[in-house]
Amino acid sequence: MEPKLFDKSVQEWQAERETLNDKVMDLAGLEIKRFFSLDSQTYRPGALDAKTKELLGLVASLVLRCDDCILYHAIRAKEEGVSNDEYREALGVGLIVGGSIVIPHLRRAVARWEELSEAERR
Repeated sequence: MEPKLFDKSVQEWQAERETLNDKVMDLAGLEIKRFFSLDSQTYRPGALDAKTKELLGLVASLVLRCDDCILYHAIRAKEEGVSNDEYREALGVGLIVGGSIVIPHLRRAVARWEELSEAERR
């Protein structure tokens, strides 16, 4: 049996995220609802296109070392048509900004991108 890199597949992670977001919104007051809305609005196309904004989110998430955030932005980057070369360059920026402490997260970001790319080919 091949060792598992992640506890959850991308699809399992997305389903769990949706379920948990629903729970948060059931409990949410105005402040939480406004924050979630602001987050959604921030990634809409404007002076910067959505693809660029997702790459910015990816770099910030890598530097902040948030694996859930990295996966979310990798998914969105794939949906926005980010190429392998664009993804690689964004990860390079994140590594330079964040330093060697981001390397474990960089590894997982690369593995998740491969997982998303493989799913796309099917």
